[in-house]
Amino acid sequence: MADEAFDIRYTASLARIELSDSEQEAFGNQLADVLQYVEKLKELDVDGVNPTAHPAPLSNVTRTDAVGPSLPTEVALENAPAQGHRLFLVPKIVE
Repeated sequence: MADEAFDIRYTASLARIELSDSEQEAFGNQLADVLQYVEKLKELDVDGVNPTAHPAPLSNVTRTDAVGPSLPTEVALENAPAQGHRLFLVPKIVE
């Protein structure tokens, strides 16, 4: 079974998922394996290795923000389930 310090039932309740006893055992064992591997990684000597978020440099590829052709309002609203005053009407979800 998983490491005693890790409570798979508690974690499942936080995630709001129900696990059967067999799923708890299977996931607990898998998680124990992952945690054991993380402990093994802690043994690596990383002195002189700079922290990085990506193995290769990244640059953000963006296009110029320019006005272009768009749909006419009537075409955009053709399939709207509800519309009014040339706008989409949606249910209120925030009190």
